[in-house]
Amino acid sequence: MGHELPPAWGGRGATPGRRAMLIGGGAALLGGAFALAEGLSGRGTPGAGPGAPGHPDYAHARWVAASTGNYRPADRPHDFRIEMVVVHVTQADYATTLRLFEDPGHEAASHYVVGQDGGVTQLVREPDVAFHAGNRWYNNHSVGIEHEGFVTRPRDFTDAMYAASARLTADVCRRYGIPVDRRHVIGHAEVPGTDHTDPGRFWDWPRYMRLVARARERDA
Repeated sequence: MGHELPPAWGGRGATPGRRAMLIGGGAALLGGAFALAEGLSGRGTPGAGPGAPGHPDYAHARWVAASTGNYRPADRPHDFRIEMVVVHVTQADYATTLRLFEDPGHEAASHYVVGQDGGVTQLVREPDVAFHAGNRWYNNHSVGIEHEGFVTRPRDFTDAMYAASARLTADVCRRYGIPVDRRHVIGHAEVPGTDHTDPGRFWDWPRYMRLVARARERDA
């Protein structure tokens, strides 16, 4: 069930929807699927900005298009500066996550999904605003990265996942001039107004930020 957000977060009529999924006979909540029906319309159009539909912005990602109902076309960073990266955990397996983001009724998606094997899929172009954070300002100004797994299972956060995600985050930070620190690389749980807990207590932030910093130094 959704509830109305204060105007500063989502505006009149903007409601977050916690979409439950049945996985293995039990209900699970997709960590990045805190949907936000946004009232703003971006000045951009599909195809604007540095990327193009069907062509990943990150060289090591494959492309699977999210439904157009799960993001808003924009022309970032021209209309909205990209100032941070938001880290999510899917609460689902990789295939289920991609399927949900392709579903127009889901009303949420992140820009990227990183698998436990280190594979990276892009579903929303970085110039566009993905509905992933549950907060309109954060959606407008961030890139969302989902990670395959469950917040209660530390084994899901593999070495390959950490390494691949760190390289992705470092590349995003390099291209948009985002500082590599915990003010600008945050968890979904740190977004104002959210009721999500991902990436959870088993996500190794010190390790992750070290890997991002090293990757960023190599890029420089």
